[in-house]
Amino acid sequence: MAVRVTLLSRPGCHLCDEARSVIAAVAADLGVGWEERDVSASPEDLVRYSDMVPVTFVDGVQHDFWRVSEQRLRAALLSSTS
Repeated sequence: MAVRVTLLSRPGCHLCDEARSVIAAVAADLGVGWEERDVSASPEDLVRYSDMVPVTFVDGVQHDFWRVSEQRLRAALLSSTS
């Protein structure tokens, strides 16, 4: 399954936990692959996204930060497959 959603997160982040739950549910429902990366593992990501975590990308394009809307994520994934 191709990865379509990427979540940038960091350990101990409660918003990341919420984002992970939303992404996992939507991805499972739509049969979409997703991955999670620790923003602190990359100096570039840490500088660029540290104040925005969690950050969500759909097909490599930044989609959301801080909060993940299930409806917006679902719409973005459905619109890019049609």
